[in-house]
Amino acid sequence: MSGGGVEKKDVEMMKLRKDDSADDEKQRTYEEECSYIENRDPTSYVVKIGFVANMRVPGIFYVNKFLAGLTFEELKQHAERGRAGGFLPAVKQIANVASLPGIVGRSIALPDVHSGYGFAIGNVAAFDVNDPKAVVSPGGVGFDINCGVRLVRTNLTEAEVQPLKEEVAQALFDHIPVGVGGKGIIPVDAKTLDTALEMGIDWCVREGYAWIEDKERCEENGRMLNADPSKVSQRAKKRGLPQMGTLGAGNHYAEIQVVDEIYDQFAAKKMGIDKIGQVVVMIHSGSRGLGHQVATDALVEMEKAMAKDGLELNDRQLACARINSQEGKDYLAAMACAANYAWVNRQSMTFLCRQAFAKTFNKTAEQLDMHVVYDVSHNIAKIEEHIVDGELKTLLVHRKGSTRAFPPHHPLIPVDYQYTGQPVLVGGTMGTCSYVLTGTEKGMHETFGSTCHGAGRARSRHNSRQKLSYEQVLENLKTKGISIRVASPKLVMEEAPESYKDVTEVVDTCHDAGISKKCVKLRPIAVIKG
Repeated sequence: MSGGGVEKKDVEMMKLRKDDSADDEKQRTYEEECSYIENRDPTSYVVKIGFVANMRVPGIFYVNKFLAGLTFEELKQHAERGRAGGFLPAVKQIANVASLPGIVGRSIALPDVHSGYGFAIGNVAAFDVNDPKAVVSPGGVGFDINCGVRLVRTNLTEAEVQPLKEEVAQALFDHIPVGVGGKGIIPVDAKTLDTALEMGIDWCVREGYAWIEDKERCEENGRMLNADPSKVSQRAKKRGLPQMGTLGAGNHYAEIQVVDEIYDQFAAKKMGIDKIGQVVVMIHSGSRGLGHQVATDALVEMEKAMAKDGLELNDRQLACARINSQEGKDYLAAMACAANYAWVNRQSMTFLCRQAFAKTFNKTAEQLDMHVVYDVSHNIAKIEEHIVDGELKTLLVHRKGSTRAFPPHHPLIPVDYQYTGQPVLVGGTMGTCSYVLTGTEKGMHETFGSTCHGAGRARSRHNSRQKLSYEQVLENLKTKGISIRVASPKLVMEEAPESYKDVTEVVDTCHDAGISKKCVKLRPIAVIKG
């Protein structure tokens, strides 16, 4: 799940929802709230210090005219309902994050922003590692640690795939375990799991589930080196043991897509995308139950750390610990394990995807040119170097429901992309288009090298179930010529396009703001879901 999507069993901490932030002691009107928000330009608004109590830096959210309406409507509903609203709007969450100790620059939200657990989904915040008061917050990563997207290209065309579309969709569905209770087919015991948690994609290379170049096309080369399996609870490992190489449910998917438009020919060619109609596969998944449990365990420990250190927050869902405290170090080591698990998970599904295509088209994956274009994370915290107020600083950058988007010539992106900038994979909603973007220098300066991650929810899952019929959703996909395989048709209602913002508006906002650049538009022809 993107951002902070949380299953009920994972939410021991949901009782911490505290819609009585310090600034809410006297409920303000919507007009009073808006007086603290300033329209900076056609694609962004600044949230001034004072919007909530204790803000250390301002906030900023990137939205165009259309998306701004959704963001302000959420704020208006909260102001009118008061504490009875049962949620904090994204703008208030952005501001509450701006009150956390050690934050630098601004609390940033991308155009797909929406309310989440603690941090808004689509929120970016960076903390000075050398500030002894600076914190790490699991709410700034999310429950599905290293939920991310991978794109695999092929040399097939839509004309070649269409006659076999149903067969290849079924082959993918047969090969990749899906659904809430899906169990992996890659044999893993407790000792092997510990090794995979430590090694990440290097374990896949060793075991023959990855090509050697696959890791070079992954953020962090598919492995966070600070991973320590001893910091992951037995409960988390028990949940993760049967799920390696599984898609899961919610908004996770494997999707067969067709190149619909190319905006940047040079960058696209560097990615091995060179023609309209070329077929690619997008895989969106994360760390499954293991990542959820790591987050839940950490929140419990950080509640204790906050009491010990006397930390008081605007919202207890922002539970945190000093970066250099034992609790902070333990969380980062466990989070790294969950991130490595997610890379192993996506790599395992890439292996299964290659098998499905090879079987359907009677060619090897190598003959089909099934190379990884890139693999991005959008729920993670990582130590990076950035310039803040003219000074180079070492920061812990939290990206929740947002994607790293480093510019050309950055040393941490693959050599093939040094002249184009890092590829950014932006998944659309079921039945709508997806995009590939590239990172920019402006984004590096304004958003700590970050951009959007997807469409972003416009409706809650509950509201979607109440308003939509799954038969209607499936019929709409059919009329668009999109084949679909689902483990639970009723879950489709939660992921219908009507439940999300328009991904094109989101991407256009990032492009127009200059924080990332449009490269390729992708259109789905087959969808596999849990």
